Amino acid sequence: MKAVVVKRIEFDAAHYLPHYKGKCADVHGHRWVLEVGVSGQVDEYSGMVVDFSILKEALQPIVDNLDHKIVNTTVENPTAENIAIYILNWLQKNSDIGNMLEFVRVWETPDSYAEIQPEGPRIEDLIKSYAKENWIESKSKVRCQ
Repeated sequence: MKAVVVKRIEFDAAHYLPHYKGKCADVHGHRWVLEVGVSGQVDEYSGMVVDFSILKEALQPIVDNLDHKIVNTTVENPTAENIAIYILNWLQKNSDIGNMLEFVRVWETPDSYAEIQPEGPRIEDLIKSYAKENWIESKSKVRCQ
């Protein structure tokens, strides 16, 4: 059975929006909330998709890079959307959970967030699709003989 599990981490950081006219163009801070959802098959033995401690470990370098910092030094135009894109891209390139990602959600305030989902098929889905196509193809060859 497939399940989605979510890890939530909070950090404090400042930012400013250079392409915005209004109060948010000036440096200001937030208590950011990062939620990352991953999916996969529930392991029959452990009962888990992935251990939450593995998710926390995967997110820790990102939090270490952003916590108590000015986010603009890492993300050029640090809107919630662009921060989520940065995190998703980083996880896909640098983490074992990159191919399990369902979404990255960045809460800027308690009632406002941006959510980014990976584009295109995931590696796990491509492997299943390939296996299924080859099985169907081999079955049809057997029937033709």
